[in-house]
Amino acid sequence: MPSPQQARAQASAITSGKTVPEAEAAPTSQLRELFDGPRLSPGQRRIAQYLIDHITEAAFLSITDLAERVGVSQPSVTRFAGAVGFSGYPALRERLQSIALRTLAGGTGAATEHRSNELQAAVDAEIENLENLRRDFADPDRVIWIGRELSQSSPLTVLGLRISVSLAEYFAYAARRIHPDVRVVTRGGSVAYDALLQSREAGGTWVLAFGMPRHAQETLTAIRVARTAGLRVALVTDLALGALADEADVTFSTGIGSRLVFDTYAAPGLMAAALLQAMTDADPERTQARLEEYEQVAEEHQFFLKD
Repeated sequence: MPSPQQARAQASAITSGKTVPEAEAAPTSQLRELFDGPRLSPGQRRIAQYLIDHITEAAFLSITDLAERVGVSQPSVTRFAGAVGFSGYPALRERLQSIALRTLAGGTGAATEHRSNELQAAVDAEIENLENLRRDFADPDRVIWIGRELSQSSPLTVLGLRISVSLAEYFAYAARRIHPDVRVVTRGGSVAYDALLQSREAGGTWVLAFGMPRHAQETLTAIRVARTAGLRVALVTDLALGALADEADVTFSTGIGSRLVFDTYAAPGLMAAALLQAMTDADPERTQARLEEYEQVAEEHQFFLKD
């Protein structure tokens, strides 16, 4: 009889294509499509990130107000509009407003619901992050593709430094159940460099990196080392634009909860689980064989309590 985990691996395969054709991409995805193409200057990236983070408010700002909020000049905003393909700021603002209005119209209602305390507000913010991720998953083809790539990389290296260690450890722990050689890097500096170089020498082709705020300089350096060594990098982070995303081959941007003293990671955690699912789908025979073997070892050594 298969274990619950084996049964779930068989039953929860990701279906390619848009299962909900009418579903519109999340606002962050729509804005990423607008801003990802051109090579933006650091000041222009700040403008883009501000718009992504504050779309429902920023879309209705004048050019003067937007420049003041971001800390740039008005001509910088005008040049940014031209860099992302618009005739000027008014044309860009019109596009932003259409995204913002649909976002407001499609809200879950949590934003207008009375919040009795800050803990409930933190939960509401995470619900919004998950709703955005759900819209991103309307077309799962990119997740399916990267799951196949990660599955075929042997060894597969998982990188997470400082606050991102917990996400990297979670992913690596689960990935080892379905992949024969998973290496996790949670220390920066020369230790990370050694591990990345050894992974490439051993035949690895991909690194999965997690980069949560505050974004560590050593994470950026490690990603650059990986790229220089010939490894490709898939990145899970909260920023669609910026130094980390610029260096990665593929970026999955998910919102984080920032209402409490320390950030919360409901959406990045679910993103990690989705990538794990895509890896199991990429090689179902290996998945089932490894899960079966693990269940036998777990039973023999009594790893778990009998619930």
